[in-house]
Amino acid sequence: MSNWIDRCHFGDCRETMRAMIADGVKVQTIVTSPPYWGLRDYGVDGQIGHEPTLREFINTLTDVFELCRELLADDGTAWVNMGDAYAGSWGAQGRSGQMSDRSIISARQITEAQQRQTGTGARWRTELKPKDLMGQPWRLAFAMQDAGWYLRQDIIWHKPNPMPESIKDRCTKAHEYLFLMTKSERYHYDAAAIRTPFSPETKAQSFDTMDFKHRDKYRGPGNVRPPKGQAEYESGAEEHRTKAGLLAYAEKVRGAGGMPEGGSNRRSVWTIPTTPYPGAHFATFPEALVEPCVLAGSRPGDIVFDPFFGSGTTGQVAARLGRKFIGCELNPAYEALQRDRIRERGFEFA
Repeated sequence: MSNWIDRCHFGDCRETMRAMIADGVKVQTIVTSPPYWGLRDYGVDGQIGHEPTLREFINTLTDVFELCRELLADDGTAWVNMGDAYAGSWGAQGRSGQMSDRSIISARQITEAQQRQTGTGARWRTELKPKDLMGQPWRLAFAMQDAGWYLRQDIIWHKPNPMPESIKDRCTKAHEYLFLMTKSERYHYDAAAIRTPFSPETKAQSFDTMDFKHRDKYRGPGNVRPPKGQAEYESGAEEHRTKAGLLAYAEKVRGAGGMPEGGSNRRSVWTIPTTPYPGAHFATFPEALVEPCVLAGSRPGDIVFDPFFGSGTTGQVAARLGRKFIGCELNPAYEALQRDRIRERGFEFA
């Protein structure tokens, strides 16, 4: 199995995964960001994301993740990051085959795709119209759930520095989804490894992790007191206990002492800025997004897998945190970018 580890394997990830499965390879966690439908052209034949219809695209990704599930340990996890796009909003891709950050799905293509949509399921009866939000992340999450995955959580990646949009009839998009999927009902998840630490100065890092004393100053007028019954819970007066007091007291205990070293359980909204990358791969996700996935989903020495390796962010983070990694990438042009990121560790590229 050593010939698979700490390497990126170029080619179709499905073929690579079938070979890995035949070789008995098992990975502990998967951290990846698959391509979106019709959003970008990576300049490689056979790329996922250019299927004629959205349904076919989701089916293709579902098949990819079915192979991922075979590779995954029984107590393993998969962290799938996916954003969304609008149908027919920007027209065709840039000229001369150049990579473009614009949608390559035009209104005409959407109309043609509608005519090919033949599914009878409720999720597929709604036609895509120009300006429709495609709903790619949730379509994929539900398809994976139908295929046998456990859909454990939707995590919001909040971007405080989103890409500007010249739109006047909706809000600027400032988030993507990160789905926590598992192979089994019970799985390895190290909550302590990604808890949110309290600041030594304020005893709180953010609104989500503030204790009630600090949080009160952010409450509106007329709502500055803790819920009725919280004080009674703290004093032990059981006859005055209320459900609101129980919930408030339980959260206070978790924040103040229930978690080791005074940390708070990680919330489901992660505020992480996008980070510029000087290489040609424009769709890299930040290391700060990958790190909690690796920490919570694996132990030191475990294997972290990314079937859409791109510039190698997942491998770089896994190696830095003492894990092994395996990557798959279709486009050989990204080999130079990967070498720049992790060459100092002496990893190989197949």
